[in-house]
Amino acid sequence: MNQQHRTPLFTSLIEHAKKKPHQFHIPGHKTGEGMDEQFKNFIGSNALSIDLINIAPLDDLHQPTGIIQEAQQLAAEAFGADHTFFSVQGTSGAIMTMIMSVCGHGDKIIVPRNVHKSIMSAIIFAGAKPIFIYPAMDEKLGIAHGITTQAVQRALEIHPDAKAVLVINPTYFGIAANLKEIVDIAHSNAIPVLVDEAHGVHIHFNEKLPLSAMQAGADMAATSVHKLGGSLTQSSVLNVKEGLVDAKRVQSIMSMLTTTSTSYILLASLDTARKNLAINGEQMAEFSLSLADYARKKINEIKGFYCFGEEILGSEATYDYDPTKLTIHLQGIQLSGYEVENILRDVYNLEVELSDMYNILCIITPGDTIEKINWLIQSLQNISERHYNQNELKNLFVKTPEIPQLSLSPRDAFYADTEVIPFQESAGRIIAEFIMVYPPGIPILLPGEIVTQENIDYINEHLEVGLPIQGPEDKTIKNVKVIVETSAIR
Repeated sequence: MNQQHRTPLFTSLIEHAKKKPHQFHIPGHKTGEGMDEQFKNFIGSNALSIDLINIAPLDDLHQPTGIIQEAQQLAAEAFGADHTFFSVQGTSGAIMTMIMSVCGHGDKIIVPRNVHKSIMSAIIFAGAKPIFIYPAMDEKLGIAHGITTQAVQRALEIHPDAKAVLVINPTYFGIAANLKEIVDIAHSNAIPVLVDEAHGVHIHFNEKLPLSAMQAGADMAATSVHKLGGSLTQSSVLNVKEGLVDAKRVQSIMSMLTTTSTSYILLASLDTARKNLAINGEQMAEFSLSLADYARKKINEIKGFYCFGEEILGSEATYDYDPTKLTIHLQGIQLSGYEVENILRDVYNLEVELSDMYNILCIITPGDTIEKINWLIQSLQNISERHYNQNELKNLFVKTPEIPQLSLSPRDAFYADTEVIPFQESAGRIIAEFIMVYPPGIPILLPGEIVTQENIDYINEHLEVGLPIQGPEDKTIKNVKVIVETSAIR
């Protein structure tokens, strides 16, 4: 019998709160009675009544045997996993758990170069050695797509001792590779596939969307329920399939990385979001798709803007896509994406998901309405009327240098003695910090890599055309942090 209508965790919290027990335990605000009155009134008594901790009737996320275990089992059933673990440390916590569950000191892991910082953090914590694959670049739009099946095949041939392959699917911009093929290739080598599914919780519930990680047979997927699935910010899940991965070890690592004061409000939001996705996910996605299709058509009628659709498909790196992501490319607008974002905010009271030099990204969810979509369209139309110039088609400045040689593991570089030197004199030195350029958002240098003159020239070129550099402590990039070199003893 289908049990997806049940919310064992949320329901039990409500029942517990109704009893109004005398609380001699944390949190100290005691259902709001001991906190600032203004904040209490704004948040409301219902929310504060279930801001509880792991007392016996409410189970324990670290060793679930009751209502949390039930809620996680229902989530596993909904997502097609063998096990689902709730994360109150966001998707970052789930990603770190994935990597640290399969990688130890010195182990190799195959990863895309455009990884989220949580992936590099986990690699540093584990002491693992990253084997990088460059994602396919879209020089028309100035963005990175996914990694290709061929690139994964080559990486596994060169590094058959890798402990895992990590894939971002779908990408921030909604592009999906042929995940099933990548999984099959890795599994033929008995290597697990880990998926950063931060932007794909909804794709599992509608056949018009790309395959989810679990549908493709991946071994683990860090899936961000709060981004597109309706739970509260900072709540995510880690979906696991048994076989190449030990679920008990995953639980142990998750527990090591998770606060002992877990938020029951976040946990309850995961329980209810799972129910909503399982029961209504298909219709919710249909609604989002219809709004997105309408928005895409209207935006493509506005001079100076282009929002890609099915025409982007056809390559290994663009096997499928999520239409609810609107990547709006500035073709003939005399502004950068950052400037358009600021105008939308300051003039039209409209916030976008992200911007770079050539694009803005808007996400469409069941929380949107046709009125909101029309406001976006009208705002872009107004910007076009003021800033469109057909002679100002942008000359995209997007290329990627060779990946530098990794001299030290990211962990050794992170903990090594460092010094600050002029960036222009850093060729040949081992970098101790991250440096990346937007677009395309791919790290140029990561801790442990040897700086080349090509890297320096590449970054200087981007600075000259006004593209932002992110990562280093010195935001002007005049100085960088490198590993201290020890002189030979004579």
